[in-house]
Amino acid sequence: MTNSRYILISMVKILAVILLVLLLFIIGTIIGYGLIGGGSPFKVFQPSLWLHIFDFFS
Repeated sequence: MTNSRYILISMVKILAVILLVLLLFIIGTIIGYGLIGGGSPFKVFQPSLWLHIFDFFS
């Protein structure tokens, strides 16, 4: 296997892991806010909610 092919395969794997992490984060926030928290599951995508959450850290 050539070096460039090895690098390409490694980059695809890294990208797949990043996409999986993002997908699981979105699913987790929907479940956490919608089902466990009692709110609307799709309210998670509203920027006002995230601004409110980030206010706790600043």
